[in-house]
Amino acid sequence: MIFIAQTTDGDRVEWKDEKRWLWVLSFVPALLPFVFYGAYFATNQSVLWVWGPLLFAYGFIPLVDVIMGEDTHNPPEEVVNQLAEDRFYTRLLHVSVACYFASFAMSVWFLATVDLPFWAQVLVTISAGVISGTSLTVGHELGHKTGAWERLSAKLINGLSWYGHFTAEHNNGHHIHVATPEDSASSRYDESLYAFMMREIPEGVRRGLRIERERLEKRGRSFWHWRNEALQCYAVSVVIGLVVIAYLGWIAIPFLLVHNFYSWQQLTLANYVEHYGLKRAKLPNGKYEPCQPKHSWNTNHIFSNLLLFHLQRHSDHHANPMRPYQALRNFDELPRLPSGYPGCFVLAFIPPLWFAVMNPKVVAWAEGDFDRINTGPEPA
Repeated sequence: MIFIAQTTDGDRVEWKDEKRWLWVLSFVPALLPFVFYGAYFATNQSVLWVWGPLLFAYGFIPLVDVIMGEDTHNPPEEVVNQLAEDRFYTRLLHVSVACYFASFAMSVWFLATVDLPFWAQVLVTISAGVISGTSLTVGHELGHKTGAWERLSAKLINGLSWYGHFTAEHNNGHHIHVATPEDSASSRYDESLYAFMMREIPEGVRRGLRIERERLEKRGRSFWHWRNEALQCYAVSVVIGLVVIAYLGWIAIPFLLVHNFYSWQQLTLANYVEHYGLKRAKLPNGKYEPCQPKHSWNTNHIFSNLLLFHLQRHSDHHANPMRPYQALRNFDELPRLPSGYPGCFVLAFIPPLWFAVMNPKVVAWAEGDFDRINTGPEPA
């Protein structure tokens, strides 16, 4: 599709989104159980196929990112409004929600149908959690939209991971405090992934629920009011849990616990790499400078960006939270990750390796000034 607009000088601008149909690759993570568990039945029923989703996520995607490289092109500003209003891109998000629910159902059915050894059952459960955690990318994008159907879809997909507090916490917590020591979702210099998880997950839950409670109180409503959007989302989670327990029996409880843990971990991994060590300057009035593109790590790797709805163009997202994924831009002189998110996740799993790669990048970004680096709360 070609978008046509005019500059302020009256010149004609034509731009074609070369990635328009490539965005359907965003369905790929949700389809992994169908591919690999289908291959189990189609071949010799080798249990080794259960390794497929995790090897794809943490091995194949980083490799393809290296091969395909990066795309630094931006849509012209003159066509951004048309691009943002094109419902094609929003429909892909809604279809993704359906795909992720089908993916979860496929994993549950596979566990119930196939007599797997214990280690394989664990791998299937972990894979289901990682895939559901990836679906929070869709919940993130939909949660920034204002339409009723978009907000409903966000609640449904966040409910799949029992992450009902996410939209409130992300929009009204993380986006306000990002790249400051006060933000639980911004990782600090020399903070390992595992230390970050212990801090970010419980603080994120508390902050999200507090924000939702305060929103309702301003409207004269109780936290337990039916308009509590976090509780609405958790209600979806409870329904999903009851359906799975009814289908699998009580063995579904450890399945759900492991699934939810790895789903939450997947989002925590993204939070960890997105702002590691970066800090906004504090102004003389005690407030922090406005968030700018330089306060988020960016990556333009083509394949992983297509799978994650441009989440990795995170710099523009935080500078312009309402800009839709298809219109997010690259900027020169941004702090850049060495790989797409999946490759960075592999580094983050091994803290000494992560520190060896990323700490010099943080110091270079801050020009050697550790006062500009997020090392944690400032002394009182």
